[in-house]
Amino acid sequence: MTMHWRAKGVLQKLLGSVPGGEQAHYLLQRRFGGLRGFTREFEIKMDDWRLMAGHLRDAGLPIAGARLFEIGSGWYPTFPFACYLGGAKQVITVDLTRHIKWDLVLSCAEQLAHHTALIAEATGAPEHDVLQRQRELAGRLRQGDDVGTATQGVVVYQAPSDASHTTLPAHELDCVFSNSVLEHVLPDAVDAIFREAMRILVPGGIMFHSVNCGDHYAYVDHSINQLNYLKYSDRQWRHWDNAFLYQNRLRAYEFVDRAVAAGFDIVLNTECPRETRLAQLAAMHVHPQFAHIPPERLCVTSIDFIGRTHVSGAQP
Repeated sequence: MTMHWRAKGVLQKLLGSVPGGEQAHYLLQRRFGGLRGFTREFEIKMDDWRLMAGHLRDAGLPIAGARLFEIGSGWYPTFPFACYLGGAKQVITVDLTRHIKWDLVLSCAEQLAHHTALIAEATGAPEHDVLQRQRELAGRLRQGDDVGTATQGVVVYQAPSDASHTTLPAHELDCVFSNSVLEHVLPDAVDAIFREAMRILVPGGIMFHSVNCGDHYAYVDHSINQLNYLKYSDRQWRHWDNAFLYQNRLRAYEFVDRAVAAGFDIVLNTECPRETRLAQLAAMHVHPQFAHIPPERLCVTSIDFIGRTHVSGAQP
């Protein structure tokens, strides 16, 4: 469904201000939005998970046996379930708002049956073990078990829960991660999340984030591109920002800079200006508030990065 981006922004702002608006928003997403094609969205998430698993492995952190913390559970726990099937010791997944939907959780578990070979290859776990865990997971969920019981206590879902202020003990987790979440978080909260990650990670632990920092309205309005929101000042942009699709408009490098400021050593940074984005940027009027950012940095609309805590465990 194609929809003018301003119309979507106004509609979401309205739904965010009325009783029952969240449920109405979910039903619209199921009927017309990203959730109408579950399989396609799930496949995209699994490809994102595959990339994350590879990055973690290259950084010296295999998923098998790891203790992980996900920021932003979403409608269904693709990453936590995939990590569980791959042999993770624990996956805590939190959301500021409780979004999880039971029918999508079950669909997610069932669809994972088609990805057991991928999960086995990405984690080094025997495919037989991955397949067995997947069958047990789907079976337990069909019987009505909750996420924790169905995963034998490995996956812990907490919502509402604030990733910037957890009750977790210090220095007990191997990895904190998120996928397409930080672009929807207030800048000050991003800093707080990074500081909390520094506190809960073990010495030498890592923080992985994949950030989709382009204009998300471009997914529903094909007349604009992912740099469109750079035309507007913060004051102007507030007309279309809303509770369901808040976008902080931070550029890719700013997330990395904030991680460094929190004390992390950056060991992966995929920031890369693409010719298509540079051309789009050159053809549009950018609001003066972004004029201080070089085009090759301003145009970047996605980034994966890893920050590692100091091996000594010293706090910054």
